[in-house]
Amino acid sequence: MSSKAIILVGGGTRGTRFRPLSLDIPKVLFPVAGRPIISHALSALATVPSIKEVLLIGFYDDSVFKDFLAESAKEFPQFTIKYLREYRALGTAGGLYHFRDVILTGHPYRLFVIHADVCSSFPLQEMLSMFEDKEAKAVILGTRVEPQFASNFGCIVMDPTTKKVIHYVEKPESHISNLINGGVYLFDRSIFDVIAAARNARAEQTREDPSEVEDGQEVLRLEQDILVRLAQADGFYVYETRGFWRQIKTAGSAVPANALYLQKLFQTDIDAPHLARASATIVPPVYIDPTASVDPTAKLGPNVSVGPRVRIGPGARVKEAILLEDTEVKHEACVLYSILARGVKVGAWARVEGSHITPADHSTVTFKNGVRVQSVSILAQDVVVGDEVRLQNCVVLPHKEIKSDVENEVIM
Repeated sequence: MSSKAIILVGGGTRGTRFRPLSLDIPKVLFPVAGRPIISHALSALATVPSIKEVLLIGFYDDSVFKDFLAESAKEFPQFTIKYLREYRALGTAGGLYHFRDVILTGHPYRLFVIHADVCSSFPLQEMLSMFEDKEAKAVILGTRVEPQFASNFGCIVMDPTTKKVIHYVEKPESHISNLINGGVYLFDRSIFDVIAAARNARAEQTREDPSEVEDGQEVLRLEQDILVRLAQADGFYVYETRGFWRQIKTAGSAVPANALYLQKLFQTDIDAPHLARASATIVPPVYIDPTASVDPTAKLGPNVSVGPRVRIGPGARVKEAILLEDTEVKHEACVLYSILARGVKVGAWARVEGSHITPADHSTVTFKNGVRVQSVSILAQDVVVGDEVRLQNCVVLPHKEIKSDVENEVIM
């Protein structure tokens, strides 16, 4: 039976939490473990032989994905990849319904739907097996988080025996469950009937009280408007993953996502291209682009991605960090728990650092002296940090020059 996949990529009006990095590059194309975020989902979809077409749905301008689609067509010849641009932001379910005729062309039996900002081991084959074994109408990826983080996500209550979803609440005000929505779904074609019913209910609500609905019936959200309806019917199941999972919402969350993908690559394919071998100066996993220049006395790792044309000088130390193209870290400088965007320069003996963060935290903020600050230091495009300057837990907007020590600030 044929399948299709839809990746929900959002749009240019969204992604504000990913600033300042999204000022330079769309979040879904931001490189994590040496590859755009969305490419990790494509790699997972490539392991499902029945998928012959992948559709990206979003509100970005068509030009944003032009080069990416051309490169992906070469990397993933097993399926075609197309971008469908919404005429306005329609919501995660509204976009699906708007393009239903294109999605259903070729009569696919199953539809994978993936949020582009999900970092995961993507157990798609396991979800497919559950879908077939249960003769399901829908399967949702679930994962466990610490109870204090659960209310930040959609919460699932399931029957522990049958794995059927019996209740779903998006970002509940009180504790419901620590089993949360992982942002990966497998639907049959009847999902469009459910969306149509939600549209009709929205239209009726609008007629009764126009103030209740500002955006009209076309704007529908998959989580708030559709999954709640699925939980009230038969055929909705949850596959609880034992693999890794993380949402990439804020700019700082790219650092733990980078660590998860690098660790997966190191564990499953130690001979992967551009994955540096362990040595006295390499603490794996470390990804180094072949065009980068790293002095042999510099120490890197663990969980470091070094992009194209990066220059790292003698005695430098880089750990838990992402360095984008054309950045420079001069001799004896230190970069920890940080992201350096394109063209950033870190001077000799300078120190750029954030705070320790793990994937299990599901948070990228910390408190320093009673002030809520980013755990990860983020230097936007073309920022220059002077020699011997210490920068800690800071977010720096593009084209700034830092000449003195700074802590716990957003530098505009």
